[in-house]
Amino acid sequence: MTHSAIAKGNVAVITGGASGIGLAAARRFGDAGMQVVLLDLPGPVLDQAKAGLAADGIAVTALPTDVTDRAQITAATTQIARLGSISVLMCNAGREGGGGILADENVWRRTIETNLWGAIHCLLIFLPDMMAADLPGAVILTGSKQGITLPPGDTAYNVSKAALKALAESLSHDLVKETGSRITAHLLIPGFTYTGLTRARGITSKPDGAWTPEQVVSMLIDGMREAISTFSARTTRSIAAQT
Repeated sequence: MTHSAIAKGNVAVITGGASGIGLAAARRFGDAGMQVVLLDLPGPVLDQAKAGLAADGIAVTALPTDVTDRAQITAATTQIARLGSISVLMCNAGREGGGGILADENVWRRTIETNLWGAIHCLLIFLPDMMAADLPGAVILTGSKQGITLPPGDTAYNVSKAALKALAESLSHDLVKETGSRITAHLLIPGFTYTGLTRARGITSKPDGAWTPEQVVSMLIDGMREAISTFSARTTRSIAAQT
């Protein structure tokens, strides 16, 4: 059993899908027979991600997109619409900021606009059509343990990820109300994961305590399955109580 939105032929849109957790998710959804759309910054990393997935027989579309620019996301919708209705939307694009409270304003703006506003843009653009399609769906927001523990050192990043937690909880409430959980919301909270962001700090090999992006995505898929099972069990108990 898996989430009903993850099905052969369905469309999965993943921001920040060219590397790390986003790419691992794209591969997992693609292996399930989904049509995968990668939205990421233009460049060789995106090109290589597309080529690698396609070489493994995954139906993949790569659209160079800066999620801080709503117009670029809107422009991508035309090509996505040709594939069909979106059933999985994964708002995963993110960046680290650097510095504490007194970090430069540009650090704050770049971090918040990518990590938080990138997700908000995608929700405002894609979610109405997902709700109107009357199909099972899932929205995934990639948060961070730092959005909960709030360690010192990268305040802008912590704030952006804490805001994503609040956004995910509000989204979940609204989707239950509006769709009866036909579309579900999921907050992915990775811990220490070895990705390109980690390598950028000069860590050239995976530390023993770090997870791989593939392990994180396996946890995500298991959590989505468990959430659906729990909701179905609650619904069944509610029906039984009424009869």
